Amino acid sequence: MSHPHPDLKPPGPLAQGALRIVPLGGLGEVGRNMAVLEFAGRLLVIDCGVLFPEDHQPGVDLILPDFSYIEDRMDQVEAIVLTHGHEDHIGAVPYLLRLRKDIPIVGSKLSLAFIAAKLKEHRIKPVLREVAEGQRQKVGPFDLEFVAVNHSIPDALAVAVRTPAGMVLHTGDFKMDQLPLDSRITDLRAFARLGEEGVDLFMTDSTNAEVPGFTTSERDIGPVLDGVFAQAEGRIVVASFSSHVHRVQQVLDAAHAHGRRVALVGRSMVRNMTIASELGYLKVPDGVLIDVKKIDDLPEDRMVLMCTGSQGEPMAALSRIANRDHRVSVGPGDTVILASSLIPGNENAVFRIINGLIRLGAKVVHQANARVHVSGHASAGELLYCYNIVRPKNVMPVHGEVRHLVANGALAVKTGVPPERVVLAEDGVVVDLVDGKARIAGAVPCGYVYVDGSSVGGVTEAELKDRRILGEEGFISIFAVVDSSTGAVVAGPELHVRGVAEGEDKLAEIVPEITKALKEAAEGGNADTHQMQQVVRRVVGRYASSRLRRRPMIIPVVVES
Repeated sequence: MSHPHPDLKPPGPLAQGALRIVPLGGLGEVGRNMAVLEFAGRLLVIDCGVLFPEDHQPGVDLILPDFSYIEDRMDQVEAIVLTHGHEDHIGAVPYLLRLRKDIPIVGSKLSLAFIAAKLKEHRIKPVLREVAEGQRQKVGPFDLEFVAVNHSIPDALAVAVRTPAGMVLHTGDFKMDQLPLDSRITDLRAFARLGEEGVDLFMTDSTNAEVPGFTTSERDIGPVLDGVFAQAEGRIVVASFSSHVHRVQQVLDAAHAHGRRVALVGRSMVRNMTIASELGYLKVPDGVLIDVKKIDDLPEDRMVLMCTGSQGEPMAALSRIANRDHRVSVGPGDTVILASSLIPGNENAVFRIINGLIRLGAKVVHQANARVHVSGHASAGELLYCYNIVRPKNVMPVHGEVRHLVANGALAVKTGVPPERVVLAEDGVVVDLVDGKARIAGAVPCGYVYVDGSSVGGVTEAELKDRRILGEEGFISIFAVVDSSTGAVVAGPELHVRGVAEGEDKLAEIVPEITKALKEAAEGGNADTHQMQQVVRRVVGRYASSRLRRRPMIIPVVVES
């Protein structure tokens, strides 16, 4: 297998008649999925999603793909193709459209409805092109064919991209549920037909490549939810992704069967389910849905709240409920259902919420103690089927952490794909399809782009490091006034301490050392204030490290009189 390594150089010019694939997100992580295909100087973008921050990225709201590779080539972009409507595939589209607003967005009816609502909030009027499974559409030199795939959201599509250099089949996120709630199965007949035609590069979902066997059917969740509803005494709170239409459908059906009413909580949940209902993807039983403002009029044993926050997001409804910072409260007799799987990196935040809810007296039902969620991704058995059906000439695992990509590549080799034809790439690694063979051609910059409030890309890794230091180690500032002619200290040094357990009284013992160091610096001819500030920083840094066993942020201020 071909492995990326850090000494990869920028790729050379694309050979005539060749196809270039540049993943800008989603390879090496679960999120911010984005791939750019290039042929004959024209570009096609497949998905453009966000990644949600982890604990070591304080203050960050979202993480975007790095658009720098195509930033000065936006006029060459033919279209953005969306495989489905999850945030990790569509969430960054508004930020890409800031660079050029008239890029056509191609996708299914539900995917386009979700992105249109999101773009409306960003005050962007998009150019939308609706497609459905079985359709073909030409955009520039790219001939696109769309294939139905089953996922944890309706209307998901795989896309086959035909070019003179060969055919690429990108699965998007998919699984092979044989009894899906909407009766829309992954079209393996289309996969086989494309395989007969010849798939030159198969880009396959890797998320569950380490999981043996087959992913459980969504229908298996229904009886479990029904049992939980039957035993629940008080109110029921169900947390899920705001775009998980199938799970919301099952909650509505269970509530209807047990004489309960459902209120949707959270702006994104209300927005998405309103769209899904209006388009016919969500079937709402008569009289089941009520406005959240009317929940106080219902007995607790007749109430169901469907909310966001299943991943422990601090500002989502479930987190606020656990922290008693929401109009909805839970206590003894109430049941909370976390109807989603854990995204890697979110475990601590989710367990913190579970503990908080249990502390309040609620019963918490989650994936570890009941089958209240199944994955939306194909397990190893399903991936093996796909490789045997498609018989691709080259394979490029996508969507997953490194361990998922490697496991997926190993499955391809087991089915007979030559190891040298399995390309294991990560974000920014450029893959060229030349004369029917995929190979790594170099790498392009592909760092994290942070959204912090209204700032996009303004926060750097250095600033995040400063935030972590402030949060974990504390802050010490030192102020001193020196004589401009002699460099002697005429006022201070004054110390101000925040977040350091020892406090200002303890650190006062270092003041003589600072004064001495400043005097020696002045006598040695280092009377420049910047140099003196570095002297103070070194003295305080050594003290904090050796005596306090801490590495706080140190801000020395030395001014001349």
